[in-house]
Amino acid sequence: MAEETTKQLPLLPLRGLIVYPSMVLHLDVGRDKSVKALEQSMVEDNLIFLACQKEVGIDEPTEEEIYKIGTVANIKQMLKLPNGTMRVLVEGLYRAELVRHIENEDYFFVETEQLENIRGDELEEEALMRTLLEQFEQYIKVSKKVSEETLATVTDIDEPGRLADIVASHLSLKMKDKQKVLELINVKDRLNHLIRIINNEKEVLNLEKKIGQRVKKSMERTQKEYYLREQMKAIQKELGDKDGKTGEVAQLKEKIEKANMPERIEKVAQRELERYERVPNNSAESSVIRNYIEWLAALPWTEETEDNIDIPHAEETLNEEHYGLDKVKERILEYLAVQKLTKSLKGPILCLVGPPGVGKTSLVKSIAKAINRKYIRASLGGVRDEAEIRGHRRTYVGAMPGRIIQGMKKAGTINPVFLLDEIDKMASDFRGDPSSAMLEVLDPEQNSTFSDHFIEEHYDLSKTMFIATANNLATIPGPLLDRMEVISIAGYTEVEKMHIAKEHLLPKQLKENGLSKGDLQIRDEALLKLIRMYTREAGVRNLERQISSINRKAAKLIVSGEKKKVVVTEKQLEEMLGKPKFRYGQAEEENQVGTATGLAYTSAGGDTLAIEVSFYPGKGNLTLTGKLGDVMKESAQAAFSYIRSRAEELNIDPDFHTKNDIHIHVPEGATPKDGPSAGITIATALVSALTGRPVSREVGMTGEITLRGRVLPIGGLKEKSLSAHRAGLKKIIMPAENEKDLEDIPESVRKDLTFIQVRHLDEVLKEALLEEPEHEGQSS
Repeated sequence: MAEETTKQLPLLPLRGLIVYPSMVLHLDVGRDKSVKALEQSMVEDNLIFLACQKEVGIDEPTEEEIYKIGTVANIKQMLKLPNGTMRVLVEGLYRAELVRHIENEDYFFVETEQLENIRGDELEEEALMRTLLEQFEQYIKVSKKVSEETLATVTDIDEPGRLADIVASHLSLKMKDKQKVLELINVKDRLNHLIRIINNEKEVLNLEKKIGQRVKKSMERTQKEYYLREQMKAIQKELGDKDGKTGEVAQLKEKIEKANMPERIEKVAQRELERYERVPNNSAESSVIRNYIEWLAALPWTEETEDNIDIPHAEETLNEEHYGLDKVKERILEYLAVQKLTKSLKGPILCLVGPPGVGKTSLVKSIAKAINRKYIRASLGGVRDEAEIRGHRRTYVGAMPGRIIQGMKKAGTINPVFLLDEIDKMASDFRGDPSSAMLEVLDPEQNSTFSDHFIEEHYDLSKTMFIATANNLATIPGPLLDRMEVISIAGYTEVEKMHIAKEHLLPKQLKENGLSKGDLQIRDEALLKLIRMYTREAGVRNLERQISSINRKAAKLIVSGEKKKVVVTEKQLEEMLGKPKFRYGQAEEENQVGTATGLAYTSAGGDTLAIEVSFYPGKGNLTLTGKLGDVMKESAQAAFSYIRSRAEELNIDPDFHTKNDIHIHVPEGATPKDGPSAGITIATALVSALTGRPVSREVGMTGEITLRGRVLPIGGLKEKSLSAHRAGLKKIIMPAENEKDLEDIPESVRKDLTFIQVRHLDEVLKEALLEEPEHEGQSS
C-alpha cells in the first residue's frame, strides 16, 4: 500500500499559480532547474509534483520557501519556444504532500505522499454543493469575470471534492486563500470554506460596484462640465470674443492669490469669480462682477509701512518745513509720542482749524514724512451725497466705492496718514448727510469694521491716522466735532511772514521760475512793504502769489537782457506790482462821530469791521444795511434797546427814537456778515452818533452785549488781535472773560497792543469815546 501512495518525483515550483486536481492548463517554464525537472519527468513516467512557492518574487527558492502541499500532475505535452522557455500542458491528478527532499544539484527531487479526500455525510455534502453552486451563480452575475458556460460546466459535476476544486480555480483569490483550499482534505470543510470566500467576494464586488457608480457619476459630471465649457468657448468665439473668459478668469484668479486677503474676503472673491465665469460677457452683470473682484484684489488688506516715530527727527522735519506754529508743532509731537508708546491710534482724531493759507495741508504732509507713512488726501469740500463717503450699492449703474476706500486703494497700505481736507464744507440734502457717514470713519471704536456699500465686507481703518482740516468750526456738526481734537492755527504775524517769505516762499518761487539766488534779491524793507500793503491775510498764500509775480517779472527782465541781476527795493516794488492795494496804519484817518471799528472772525481769519451810524428826523424807524445776518441784526436791536433804557444816564434825549430814524450800516455791503461779537461796537457807534462824542481811531473792540449792558465772551481773540495789529490799531477792548485767551497771542503782537478788559458797556464807552463832542447839538 505504501508503494502505491508514495512516489519520488521531480518538483516544479510555481509562482503565483496553483494547479488543482482535474485541472488542465498550460504553463510557461523558463528557470533552469524547472526545465531540467520537466526533462527528467518526460524521461520517467511523465509525472511531476507541482507546488507553489511562498514568495512570488524569488527566482531561486529554497526548500523552506515552497509549500508542502501540492498536486501531482501528468505532463500531456511539452513544446520548446523560440525564446528558450518551455510551454507545458499539464493535468492535475491528485493532492500530495511533500515528505522529504532528495538531494539533487540539477533540480528539486522530492518524495511525495498521496492525500485522499475525506468524505462525510452524503446529504450534508449534497446540500453544501447546492449552496456552493447557488453562491457561485450569484458571484458570476456580480463579477462578470466568469462566463455563463463555466457555470453550465460546473453544474454537471456531481463529485463534491472535484466541484470545490473547479470552483476555486475560477475564483479571483489571493494565493494564501487558494493554497488553503488545496490543503483542505476534508471535503465538507473545503465546501464550507469556499462558500464563506464567495460570500465575502460578493460583498466586496457589491461595494466595488457602488464605488464604481459614484466614480462614474463624478466622471460624467466632470465630462459634462468640460463639454459645456467647450461649448461656451465655441459660442464666445462665434460672438467675436476670441479667447472667451479663460484668460480674464486666470488673470483675476492670480490677482486674488497675490492680494493677501483675509480668508473671509478671499472666499467672497472666489465665489464672485465663479459667478463671473458663468455670466456671459455681453451681460451687464459681467462688468459689475469683474469691477468688484478687481477692487477687492486692489485694496490693501494686510500691507503696512513700518512706522518710524522718532520724536527728534519729527521735530526737525516740522521745523524745516514750517516756521512758527510752536504750539501746533508741540501738540503734534505729543500726539506722535503717545502713538509710539501705545502702538495704537485709538484716541481723538486731530483737526487743524485755521484760515486759508496758514499751512494746514502741508503740516499733514510733514507728519506723514516724519513718521515714514504714505500720505493720501480726500477733499470733502462740496460733498453732499452720503455715497461719496460710503460708496454706492453695486446694483446702480456706474457704482463705485466711497472716497475713503478709494483713498486706501491709492495709498496701498492699511496705515497711511489720511487727510480729510475741508471737513467743514460738507453739505447735506435729500441724498443723505455725508457728515453722519463720517462718524463711523472717525470713531476709533467703530472704524475697525468700516462698511462701504460697494465693498460690503468690513474693512479695517483702525490703523489709519486720520487728520482733518477746516476753516470754520461753526459749520461742523456737533457729533462729528466731538470725535476730533481741535488744534487752532490762527495765522502769522508780520515777523513770522518775513521769515516764511525769506526761508521758504522765495527759494521755492526762484526754483519754480528757473532763477537762482544770484538773479533776484528782495530787500527786507521791500518785503515788509509787500506784506503790509499788498496782502492782508492770515496765511501766506497771497504773499506767495505776489512773490511769484515778482519772480516772473524778474525772469522777463533777465531773459530780455535788460538786467543781469534784479534787486527789488521799496520804490521798485510799486513799479513791479503797481500801487499798494491796502492802506497800512490807522483803520481811520481821524476820530469820527458815529463810526466804530469792530473786530471780526471769518473763515479767512481775523478782520476789522467799520460800523457807521447816522440819524435824521423821522418816526423812530431802525434801518440795518450791509448784508447782515440774523444774529448781527439781533445784536443791533439789543444795543438799541439798551441805549433807549439808559438814555438819560448817557446824556441822550429820551425821546430820540420817536423823533428820528436811525440807520446802522456796515460797509462792504456785498460781503455777508454775521456773528454776535459786534454788539458792543454797534452800541458804541450808536452812543457816539447820539451824543456827538467821537470814537478813538486807535481803538478796536469785540464783545457781545446783553439788554442790561453786560459784555459777554467771544471766540477767535487771537485771529482778531492779529487783524487789529495788521490794521495799525493800538488798543483792543475785549470781554474780561477772554483773559485766558491772551496767552495764545504772539508776544510780538501783545507788546504793540493794549488789551482793555471790560465787563459792562459803561466801561467800553469810557475807553472808546473821547470827552469833547466834535459836533454840538447832535443829541437833540
